[in-house]
Amino acid sequence: MAKISEKIRTIWHYKDLRAAILSVLGALIVFRLAAHIPIPGIDIANLKEFFARNELLGMLNVLSGGAMANFSIVALGVGPYITASIIMQLLTMIIPRLEELSKEGASGYQKINQYSRILTVPLALLQSYGMITLFTRGQQPLIAGLSLDQMITTMIVMTAGSVFLMWLGELISEKHIGNGISLIIFAGIVERLPISIQQTILTFNKAQITNIVLFVVLGFITIAGVVALTQGQRNIPVSFARRIRGMRMYGGTDTYLPLRVNQAGMIPIIFAISLVLLPSLVGQFLTTSHSVFLSSLGRTLINIFHNQIIYSIVYFVLVVAFTYFYTSIIFHPSQIAEHLQKQGGFIPGLRPGASTADYLNSVNNRIMLAGAVSLGLIAVLPIITQNVFRTQAMIVGGASLLIVVSVVLETVQQIEAQISMREYER
Repeated sequence: MAKISEKIRTIWHYKDLRAAILSVLGALIVFRLAAHIPIPGIDIANLKEFFARNELLGMLNVLSGGAMANFSIVALGVGPYITASIIMQLLTMIIPRLEELSKEGASGYQKINQYSRILTVPLALLQSYGMITLFTRGQQPLIAGLSLDQMITTMIVMTAGSVFLMWLGELISEKHIGNGISLIIFAGIVERLPISIQQTILTFNKAQITNIVLFVVLGFITIAGVVALTQGQRNIPVSFARRIRGMRMYGGTDTYLPLRVNQAGMIPIIFAISLVLLPSLVGQFLTTSHSVFLSSLGRTLINIFHNQIIYSIVYFVLVVAFTYFYTSIIFHPSQIAEHLQKQGGFIPGLRPGASTADYLNSVNNRIMLAGAVSLGLIAVLPIITQNVFRTQAMIVGGASLLIVVSVVLETVQQIEAQISMREYER
């Protein structure tokens, strides 16, 4: 506690750092206020009941911070922007021009990010149309029949809300106090925590004591596992040859190259959730069709992915696959080996160049296997626990817990880096 209070005093001592943190908190408050401003023309009570009955949509609602269940002006959350970023990362591997931009450094990534912002708009329009259509159809429509003008207006409002959150996230990122998009998702998840605790207390009975204690223990174990997975790294020794320039000597030092066990962070979880929920969402959309075949196909998809065993297996496989996929995008052994060679660095016992790249690739594959499997187990652990003990008392799921802990660790590290930089300048 003494160290924490000392850190808080240090943060408060630096006026610009204090202002940056307060600005981030203010932006998150604006997001939470926007999440409670509903779009007119919908029965909010029935909508919340609908999300409570549907576990899959409930997960999407958690990631949107409850904005979807309120059908608020930011009901889409940052989902369209995340989807646009995923698409641009995939296109970077396919389109040579985008691949060249990714190698240009900060300026190239800035252009790619601009393309992601532009792509967010049509994706938000498409997702808003799908959500409105889902809520206007069915046996008990949640939205009264909308005219064409009302439909277009609602889509524009929802798209503007998503773009607003994208802009808000980038403003937060500019303060260098954590990643803006991640903090918005984090705020949405944490906002649901007091409500979940309140529901657990109100429905408490003595028969649940064992389950609650077990869930608390599993929660601490999961948090410890997430921290170990997030912070774990393999240090590759690197030496730099001595070089003489003029009358000065450079290099001759030994350091290490850190390879994280989980380089992909929480991205594979978000990717996997988006895909594993898609068949059920399509199924719910198809059940409202007047075609007997399409309606039957929709019910089949829903039944398949409501099977917890199938759902868990698909979810686990997707998390592992996306961990490998995303790591392959952000980790380039050949570029690292080339950079080390240019700087006069080498791994003891290995030739610079191709041999170093092959070694880095083999080490990364080994530690990535452990990271991918651990990430998948953390994601499906709550589902397994709920089915073994036949209870829904989990307050925060594995995916949500991973996001929360990862964001907290990343934010704390950035704040500590800001403090260290200011103390060094001082």
